[in-house]
Amino acid sequence: MSELTIPIKLLHPAAVAPQAMRPGDAGFDLTSVEDTVLRPFERALIPTGIALAIPEGYAGFVLPRSGLAARNGFSLVNTPGLIDSNYRGEIKAIGINLDAQETLRIKAGDRIAQLVVMRVGFCAFEEREELDETVRGAAGFGSSGM
Repeated sequence: MSELTIPIKLLHPAAVAPQAMRPGDAGFDLTSVEDTVLRPFERALIPTGIALAIPEGYAGFVLPRSGLAARNGFSLVNTPGLIDSNYRGEIKAIGINLDAQETLRIKAGDRIAQLVVMRVGFCAFEEREELDETVRGAAGFGSSGM
């Protein structure tokens, strides 16, 4: 399997390049470059201090970290956050504290999210009067017997 190289620019003295914690991990941890306090149900834009040059044909997806969600009720408002290949600005995470009672304190250097980079296809949409039939058809959410 070939390795994809993604150019990165550190925009802040505390910025850290995305890191996988173990070999084979698909997600690369993103860290905060500043302290943030989130009261219950409060959200904030949390800077990572990095910019990426994701190659055309790929996209980055910013996802919550499961341990942080389980321990502290921290999640991301727009999950997954999409990073298009033509974006060169700072990567930020829109964090939210979903704990109803506890204030969450994020410190500079804390791992706040994870980045997954995937190959994406480009599409053309063609309007049709009818679509092909499938077994599922127009059955919606929960149609598999939830």
